[in-house]
Amino acid sequence: MLNRILTAGVATAALLALSSAPALAQAKTIAIDGSSTVFPVMEAIAEEFQKSKKGQVRVTVGISGTGGGFKKFCRGETDASNGSRPILKAEIEECKKNGVEFMELPIAFDALTVAVSPKNTFLQCVTVEQLKKIWEPSAQGKMMKWKDVDPSWPDQPMKLFGAGSDSGTFDYFTEATVGKAKASRGDFTASEDDNVLVQGIETDANSLGYIPFAYYAPHAAKMKALAIDWGKGQGCVKPSLENVLAGTYNPLSRPLFIYISKKSADKPEVKEFVEFAMKNAVPLIKEVKYLPLPDRAYPAALQRFQKGVTGSAFGGVPEVGVSIDELLKREPKV
Repeated sequence: MLNRILTAGVATAALLALSSAPALAQAKTIAIDGSSTVFPVMEAIAEEFQKSKKGQVRVTVGISGTGGGFKKFCRGETDASNGSRPILKAEIEECKKNGVEFMELPIAFDALTVAVSPKNTFLQCVTVEQLKKIWEPSAQGKMMKWKDVDPSWPDQPMKLFGAGSDSGTFDYFTEATVGKAKASRGDFTASEDDNVLVQGIETDANSLGYIPFAYYAPHAAKMKALAIDWGKGQGCVKPSLENVLAGTYNPLSRPLFIYISKKSADKPEVKEFVEFAMKNAVPLIKEVKYLPLPDRAYPAALQRFQKGVTGSAFGGVPEVGVSIDELLKREPKV
């Protein structure tokens, strides 16, 4: 699994099943782009699907970020788009303008993780209010040292690492902590490639950053995940798949999605890929350290895909703290 995640830095296509140049030349191609958070899941599925097709289909998986992926998707440049947040109203309108209808399929859940260097000995838990003080736009140029956030913290500079502005992780984290998507200070090391953030958090003793759980888990010995106190009586809760399932890791538990172009769904290879994904996702999702949806979710999503049901269950409005059960009850609104 670690090797799969490390390849994300070059937005690799999963080509393990393509054993010869002639096969590559003749293979049909499925183009997927979007979230680097969803990348490990989709790369794992793509690899296994290609093996099953014995070189007849090539699946490329890019990491432009959720927002960057939707830009390509709504221009009709890709067959599918990975999202670490639901599609937004402006993106829905752009798709409509270009005649791109889509199907929204939830694929997994993530525990978005706030991490620091293991050399950090004073911090084990952080409140959402403290995260707001660190990351809100007004913190720029002011919240520069740990003691600026809390007087009991050290008189040392904070080195912040976070998602780039085209990332769905950026949108979700700012919505969950600051209260408004994309509302963030700008003086931090930003990247749509989570591997860059992992390296920064690992190598700086005064680091603090946020990354998907699947990028934290393989590096747990080189960084420290902080527990989160949402301020609603649950106290400090560590990021874990068990706590996501229990509904106690809030507000940084989030669903992950794949969006399929309805036009592309008419292609036999895309139809086969989606069917393969919905039938084989669970063990691959566990392998990359995300939380699979309940077993009943995947046949339901596949049935919706096969019926050609379009639209988003979120209506283009970002939300925080949506539980697994609530997600599964929702029907597309647009």
